[in-house]
Amino acid sequence: MQDSRRSRRVRTTAAVFAAGALALTAGCQSGGGHAAASPSASKKPSPSPSPAWNRSPKSVAAVGDSITRGFDACTVLADCPEVSWATGSDAQVDSLAVRLLGPAAPANSWNYAKTGARMADLPAQMDRAAAQHPGLVTVMAGANDACREDVSDMTPVNTFRTEFETSLRQLRAVSPKSQVYVSSVPDLKRLWSTGRGSALGKQIWKLGICQSMLADADDLGAVATERRTAVHDRVVSYNKVLGDVCAKDRACRYDGGAVFDYAFDGDQLSPWDWFHPSRNGQGRLAEIAYRKVTAGG
Repeated sequence: MQDSRRSRRVRTTAAVFAAGALALTAGCQSGGGHAAASPSASKKPSPSPSPAWNRSPKSVAAVGDSITRGFDACTVLADCPEVSWATGSDAQVDSLAVRLLGPAAPANSWNYAKTGARMADLPAQMDRAAAQHPGLVTVMAGANDACREDVSDMTPVNTFRTEFETSLRQLRAVSPKSQVYVSSVPDLKRLWSTGRGSALGKQIWKLGICQSMLADADDLGAVATERRTAVHDRVVSYNKVLGDVCAKDRACRYDGGAVFDYAFDGDQLSPWDWFHPSRNGQGRLAEIAYRKVTAGG
Protein backbone atom coordinates (compact mmCIF):
# COMPACT_ATOMS: atom_id res chain seq x y z
CA MET A 1 0.00 0.00 0.00
CA GLN A 2 2.81 2.41 0.92
CA ASP A 3 4.68 1.41 -2.23
CA SER A 4 1.57 2.20 -4.23
CA ARG A 5 1.21 5.70 -2.70
CA ARG A 6 4.93 6.34 -3.18
CA SER A 7 4.63 5.38 -6.83
CA ARG A 8 1.67 7.73 -7.31
CA ARG A 9 3.65 10.64 -5.73
CA VAL A 10 6.58 10.03 -8.07
CA ARG A 11 4.29 9.99 -11.08
CA THR A 12 2.52 13.20 -9.93
CA THR A 13 5.81 15.05 -9.37
CA ALA A 14 7.06 14.02 -12.80
CA ALA A 15 3.82 15.18 -14.40
CA VAL A 16 4.03 18.59 -12.69
CA PHE A 17 7.65 19.01 -13.79
CA ALA A 18 6.78 18.02 -17.35
CA ALA A 19 3.87 20.43 -17.45
CA GLY A 20 6.09 23.27 -16.20
CA ALA A 21 8.73 22.49 -18.78
CA LEU A 22 6.09 22.44 -21.50
CA ALA A 23 4.71 25.80 -20.38
CA LEU A 24 8.22 27.34 -20.32
CA THR A 25 8.91 26.04 -23.81
CA ALA A 26 5.62 27.41 -25.09
CA GLY A 27 6.42 30.81 -23.56
CA CYS A 28 9.75 31.01 -25.38
CA GLN A 29 8.21 30.05 -28.71
CA SER A 30 5.45 32.66 -28.39
CA GLY A 31 7.92 35.49 -27.65
CA GLY A 32 6.87 35.99 -24.03
CA GLY A 33 9.25 36.76 -21.17
CA HIS A 34 12.85 37.29 -22.19
CA ALA A 35 12.86 34.89 -25.08
CA ALA A 36 15.40 35.69 -27.80
CA ALA A 37 13.95 36.87 -31.10
CA SER A 38 14.33 34.59 -34.07
CA PRO A 39 17.01 35.51 -36.60
CA SER A 40 14.40 36.36 -39.23
CA ALA A 41 12.60 38.78 -36.89
CA SER A 42 15.74 40.89 -36.40
CA LYS A 43 16.30 41.49 -40.11
CA LYS A 44 15.44 44.91 -41.54
CA PRO A 45 13.31 44.98 -44.68
CA SER A 46 15.31 45.37 -47.86
CA PRO A 47 15.15 48.84 -49.45
CA SER A 48 12.97 49.12 -52.53
CA PRO A 49 15.08 48.74 -55.66
CA SER A 50 15.43 51.79 -57.87
CA PRO A 51 13.13 51.59 -60.87
CA ALA A 52 14.78 50.78 -64.17
CA TRP A 53 15.26 53.89 -66.29
CA ASN A 54 13.06 53.72 -69.39
CA ARG A 55 15.16 54.84 -72.33
CA SER A 56 12.11 54.93 -74.61
CA PRO A 57 9.44 57.03 -72.87
CA LYS A 58 6.16 57.37 -74.76
CA SER A 59 5.57 61.08 -74.14
CA VAL A 60 7.57 64.21 -73.32
CA ALA A 61 6.66 67.42 -71.48
CA ALA A 62 9.07 70.36 -71.31
CA VAL A 63 9.38 73.07 -68.65
CA GLY A 64 11.81 75.94 -68.39
CA ASP A 65 12.64 79.29 -69.97
CA SER A 66 13.20 81.00 -73.33
CA ILE A 67 15.79 78.47 -74.46
CA THR A 68 13.17 75.72 -74.47
CA ARG A 69 10.74 78.09 -76.25
CA GLY A 70 13.23 78.62 -79.09
CA PHE A 71 13.28 82.38 -78.50
CA ASP A 72 15.15 84.38 -81.17
CA ALA A 73 16.02 81.23 -83.10
CA CYS A 74 13.72 81.94 -86.06
CA THR A 75 12.87 85.64 -85.95
CA VAL A 76 13.81 88.55 -83.75
CA LEU A 77 12.15 88.92 -80.34
CA ALA A 78 9.78 85.99 -80.80
CA ASP A 79 9.31 82.47 -79.50
CA CYS A 80 9.79 79.69 -82.04
CA PRO A 81 8.72 76.49 -80.26
CA GLU A 82 8.95 74.48 -83.46
CA VAL A 83 12.75 74.58 -83.11
CA SER A 84 12.79 73.78 -79.39
CA TRP A 85 15.48 71.25 -78.48
CA ALA A 86 12.96 69.45 -76.27
CA THR A 87 9.70 69.23 -78.21
CA GLY A 88 10.15 70.99 -81.57
CA SER A 89 9.18 69.63 -84.96
CA ASP A 90 11.95 71.24 -87.05
CA ALA A 91 13.88 68.63 -89.03
CA GLN A 92 17.17 70.51 -88.72
CA VAL A 93 16.96 70.50 -84.92
CA ASP A 94 15.67 66.90 -84.62
CA SER A 95 14.36 67.51 -81.11
CA LEU A 96 14.49 65.11 -78.21
CA ALA A 97 10.78 64.35 -78.60
CA VAL A 98 11.18 63.54 -82.29
CA ARG A 99 14.21 61.35 -81.62
CA LEU A 100 12.34 59.44 -78.90
CA LEU A 101 8.81 59.32 -80.28
CA GLY A 102 9.17 59.60 -84.05
CA PRO A 103 5.88 60.36 -85.87
CA ALA A 104 4.00 60.21 -82.56
CA ALA A 105 5.85 63.28 -81.22
CA PRO A 106 3.31 66.02 -82.11
CA ALA A 107 0.46 64.27 -80.31
CA ASN A 108 2.54 63.18 -77.33
CA SER A 109 4.70 66.16 -76.41
CA TRP A 110 3.92 69.43 -74.65
CA ASN A 111 5.96 72.59 -74.14
CA TYR A 112 5.08 74.52 -70.97
CA ALA A 113 8.28 76.60 -70.82
CA LYS A 114 7.95 80.39 -70.81
CA THR A 115 10.30 83.09 -72.00
CA GLY A 116 11.73 85.00 -69.05
CA ALA A 117 10.91 82.26 -66.52
CA ARG A 118 13.05 81.75 -63.45
CA MET A 119 13.16 78.80 -61.08
CA ALA A 120 10.33 80.43 -59.08
CA ASP A 121 8.07 79.86 -62.10
CA LEU A 122 8.88 76.18 -62.40
CA PRO A 123 6.34 74.80 -59.87
CA ALA A 124 3.40 76.21 -61.88
CA GLN A 125 4.84 74.84 -65.11
CA MET A 126 5.41 71.48 -63.47
CA ASP A 127 1.77 71.36 -62.39
CA ARG A 128 0.71 71.65 -66.02
CA ALA A 129 3.22 69.03 -67.12
CA ALA A 130 2.18 66.61 -64.36
CA ALA A 131 -1.44 66.75 -65.50
CA GLN A 132 -0.37 65.00 -68.72
CA HIS A 133 1.32 62.15 -66.81
CA PRO A 134 4.22 62.25 -69.27
CA GLY A 135 6.78 59.51 -69.57
CA LEU A 136 9.52 62.14 -69.41
CA VAL A 137 9.72 65.74 -68.21
CA THR A 138 12.63 67.88 -69.40
CA VAL A 139 13.88 70.74 -67.20
CA MET A 140 16.08 73.61 -68.32
CA ALA A 141 15.92 76.58 -65.96
CA GLY A 142 18.27 78.83 -64.04
CA ALA A 143 19.86 81.13 -66.61
CA ASN A 144 17.39 83.92 -65.81
CA ASP A 145 18.10 83.52 -62.10
CA ALA A 146 21.68 84.58 -62.81
CA CYS A 147 20.91 86.99 -65.67
CA ARG A 148 19.67 90.05 -63.81
CA GLU A 149 20.24 93.79 -63.94
CA ASP A 150 22.75 93.50 -61.09
CA VAL A 151 24.51 90.62 -59.37
CA SER A 152 22.73 91.54 -56.14
CA ASP A 153 19.44 90.57 -57.83
CA MET A 154 20.49 87.00 -58.58
CA THR A 155 18.37 84.31 -56.95
CA PRO A 156 19.98 83.09 -53.69
CA VAL A 157 21.22 79.51 -53.94
CA ASN A 158 19.07 78.27 -51.04
CA THR A 159 15.97 79.82 -52.61
CA PHE A 160 16.85 78.20 -55.93
CA ARG A 161 17.13 74.84 -54.18
CA THR A 162 13.78 75.20 -52.40
CA GLU A 163 12.00 76.15 -55.61
CA PHE A 164 13.44 73.20 -57.52
CA GLU A 165 12.59 70.78 -54.71
CA THR A 166 9.04 72.13 -54.65
CA SER A 167 8.75 71.57 -58.40
CA LEU A 168 9.75 67.92 -58.15
CA ARG A 169 7.44 67.32 -55.18
CA GLN A 170 4.52 68.73 -57.12
CA LEU A 171 5.29 66.49 -60.07
CA ARG A 172 5.52 63.44 -57.84
CA ALA A 173 2.22 64.24 -56.11
CA VAL A 174 0.37 63.99 -59.43
CA SER A 175 2.55 61.86 -61.68
CA PRO A 176 4.90 59.78 -59.51
CA LYS A 177 6.16 57.59 -62.36
CA SER A 178 7.25 60.38 -64.71
CA GLN A 179 10.98 60.42 -65.38
CA VAL A 180 12.84 63.72 -65.28
CA TYR A 181 15.79 64.88 -67.36
CA VAL A 182 17.51 67.97 -65.92
CA SER A 183 19.81 70.09 -68.05
CA SER A 184 22.60 72.09 -66.47
CA VAL A 185 22.51 75.86 -66.79
CA PRO A 186 24.67 77.02 -69.74
CA ASP A 187 28.03 78.69 -69.10
CA LEU A 188 27.12 82.38 -69.30
CA LYS A 189 30.73 83.47 -69.04
CA ARG A 190 31.63 81.47 -72.13
CA LEU A 191 28.68 83.10 -73.85
CA TRP A 192 30.14 86.52 -73.04
CA SER A 193 33.57 85.43 -74.23
CA THR A 194 32.19 84.05 -77.50
CA GLY A 195 29.62 86.73 -78.28
CA ARG A 196 31.82 89.74 -77.60
CA GLY A 197 33.59 89.02 -80.86
CA SER A 198 30.52 90.34 -82.66
CA ALA A 199 30.18 94.12 -82.89
CA LEU A 200 26.47 93.70 -83.61
CA GLY A 201 26.06 91.35 -80.67
CA LYS A 202 27.61 93.83 -78.27
CA GLN A 203 25.28 96.57 -79.48
CA ILE A 204 22.27 94.34 -78.91
CA TRP A 205 23.48 93.39 -75.43
CA LYS A 206 23.34 97.07 -74.53
CA LEU A 207 19.55 96.89 -74.88
CA GLY A 208 19.44 95.04 -71.57
CA ILE A 209 20.23 91.36 -72.15
CA CYS A 210 21.74 89.63 -69.09
CA GLN A 211 23.39 92.76 -67.76
CA SER A 212 24.89 90.99 -64.75
CA MET A 213 27.18 89.17 -67.20
CA LEU A 214 27.07 91.09 -70.49
CA ALA A 215 27.12 94.76 -69.48
CA ASP A 216 30.19 96.68 -70.68
CA ALA A 217 31.30 93.67 -72.70
CA ASP A 218 34.73 95.10 -73.53
CA ASP A 219 35.52 96.20 -69.99
CA LEU A 220 38.27 93.90 -68.70
CA GLY A 221 38.93 95.87 -65.52
CA ALA A 222 38.91 94.43 -62.04
CA VAL A 223 35.36 95.45 -61.17
CA ALA A 224 33.83 94.05 -64.36
CA THR A 225 35.89 90.89 -64.05
CA GLU A 226 34.76 90.40 -60.46
CA ARG A 227 31.13 90.88 -61.52
CA ARG A 228 31.37 88.25 -64.25
CA THR A 229 33.13 85.86 -61.90
CA ALA A 230 30.30 86.26 -59.39
CA VAL A 231 27.73 85.34 -62.05
CA HIS A 232 29.82 82.38 -63.21
CA ASP A 233 30.19 81.11 -59.64
CA ARG A 234 26.45 81.44 -59.06
CA VAL A 235 25.72 79.36 -62.15
CA VAL A 236 28.15 76.71 -60.90
CA SER A 237 26.28 76.70 -57.57
CA TYR A 238 22.92 76.40 -59.33
CA ASN A 239 24.19 73.41 -61.27
CA LYS A 240 25.36 71.74 -58.09
CA VAL A 241 21.86 72.21 -56.66
CA LEU A 242 20.29 70.68 -59.77
CA GLY A 243 22.56 67.66 -59.51
CA ASP A 244 22.09 67.21 -55.75
CA VAL A 245 18.28 67.51 -55.80
CA CYS A 246 17.94 65.30 -58.86
CA ALA A 247 20.11 62.62 -57.24
CA LYS A 248 17.57 62.29 -54.42
CA ASP A 249 14.77 61.49 -56.85
CA ARG A 250 14.73 57.87 -57.97
CA ALA A 251 13.50 58.74 -61.50
CA CYS A 252 15.63 61.80 -62.27
CA ARG A 253 18.72 62.18 -64.44
CA TYR A 254 20.96 65.25 -64.39
CA ASP A 255 23.14 65.84 -67.44
CA GLY A 256 26.27 65.94 -65.28
CA GLY A 257 27.14 69.43 -66.48
CA ALA A 258 27.14 68.49 -70.18
CA VAL A 259 25.33 71.63 -71.35
CA PHE A 260 27.46 73.85 -69.10
CA ASP A 261 30.62 72.22 -70.44
CA TYR A 262 29.63 72.32 -74.12
CA ALA A 263 32.17 74.33 -76.13
CA PHE A 264 29.68 76.26 -78.25
CA ASP A 265 30.78 78.84 -80.80
CA GLY A 266 29.08 81.59 -82.79
CA ASP A 267 27.23 79.08 -84.98
CA GLN A 268 25.23 77.97 -81.95
CA LEU A 269 24.12 81.53 -81.01
CA SER A 270 21.15 83.48 -82.36
CA PRO A 271 22.16 85.99 -85.06
CA TRP A 272 19.62 88.38 -83.57
CA ASP A 273 20.86 88.57 -79.98
CA TRP A 274 24.06 86.52 -79.67
CA PHE A 275 22.64 85.07 -76.49
CA HIS A 276 19.94 82.48 -77.15
CA PRO A 277 20.66 79.30 -79.12
CA SER A 278 20.25 79.37 -82.89
CA ARG A 279 18.70 76.45 -84.75
CA ASN A 280 22.15 74.91 -84.75
CA GLY A 281 22.44 75.46 -81.00
CA GLN A 282 19.03 73.95 -80.38
CA GLY A 283 20.13 70.89 -82.33
CA ARG A 284 23.23 70.51 -80.17
CA LEU A 285 21.07 70.69 -77.03
CA ALA A 286 18.83 67.98 -78.47
CA GLU A 287 21.87 65.78 -79.15
CA ILE A 288 23.10 66.13 -75.58
CA ALA A 289 19.68 65.41 -74.11
CA TYR A 290 19.10 62.33 -76.29
CA ARG A 291 22.50 60.95 -75.41
CA LYS A 292 21.84 61.36 -71.69
CA VAL A 293 18.25 60.07 -71.74
CA THR A 294 19.11 56.95 -73.74
CA ALA A 295 22.36 56.11 -71.93
CA GLY A 296 22.50 52.78 -70.14
CA GLY A 297 22.89 52.40 -66.39
